[in-house]
Amino acid sequence: MPVYTYRCENCGVQFERTQKFSESPLVICPECGKKTLRKVYTPVGIVFKGSGFYATDHRSPSGAPRPSGSHSESKSAETSSESKEPAAPKPSETSE
Repeated sequence: MPVYTYRCENCGVQFERTQKFSESPLVICPECGKKTLRKVYTPVGIVFKGSGFYATDHRSPSGAPRPSGSHSESKSAETSSESKEPAAPKPSETSE
């Protein structure tokens, strides 16, 4: 059941009450007895976990777009060519 916050506009008393969705909102203040009780709407702290909720998910702090795949591809091509060892000369190519 949700918890609602109420505030009296006459005396200023504020309190919370657990109520069902089907119950009607309170209108009479328990302190002063007048019909000046109103619901207080407060922001709810909702956290969506996981990816895919908003376009801003996983954005860099500066707001710049992610680097394209071409940068990472050229870097991987450089490392793969450096890691290859030179081929050993064929026996026919050796000088005798």
